[in-house]
Amino acid sequence: MTIFNAVEIITVFLVLFSIIDVTGSIPIFLNLRSQEKRIHPEKAAIYSFLIMTLFLFVGEWILKLFQVEVSAFAIAGAIVLLIISIEMIFGVEIFKTDASSEGVSSTLFPVVFPLVAGPGSFTTLLTMRAEFHVVNIIIAVALNLLIVYFVLKHLDFVQKILGNTGSYILRKFFGVIIMAISVKLITSNFNDLINIVAQ
Repeated sequence: MTIFNAVEIITVFLVLFSIIDVTGSIPIFLNLRSQEKRIHPEKAAIYSFLIMTLFLFVGEWILKLFQVEVSAFAIAGAIVLLIISIEMIFGVEIFKTDASSEGVSSTLFPVVFPLVAGPGSFTTLLTMRAEFHVVNIIIAVALNLLIVYFVLKHLDFVQKILGNTGSYILRKFFGVIIMAISVKLITSNFNDLINIVAQ
């Protein structure tokens, strides 16, 4: 049986692409830039790849080790997204950047986690591993992160097209969308978590 399977790669790629939704996160990236926070495209892609690949192999074991359900993990990530949406809508700064971590924290958090390598991606990886070969999943992850790198690398071009007014409108609009998504994630996973605890 051949390990390399183009159909599996395409399938996993499309699922992860919809979950990561890097194009939909552009307003968040621009919001971080407007706060003069640095984002390193290369580091974001590399860190995300390492974290997602590691989680693919040991993620379920780590969650079981700490007796954390996947649904609880998803809720935690959704709360982070909710806070980010509040920042975008109301123009407040909740996540403070220490001087010692300036230029790094915005790359690792919130770009790498939870936007790229977040609960949605982790849950998808665990699900995909039960159905597809690990090599094909890793290739699909790498392809997605190439797109992430490209988008982050050309944020200046995107911002120039949108302009200040366009960026402002997009930031507020998608702030509401992200808030709605985070609330949906919290409620849906909360029900799953309650069912698990009740068993």
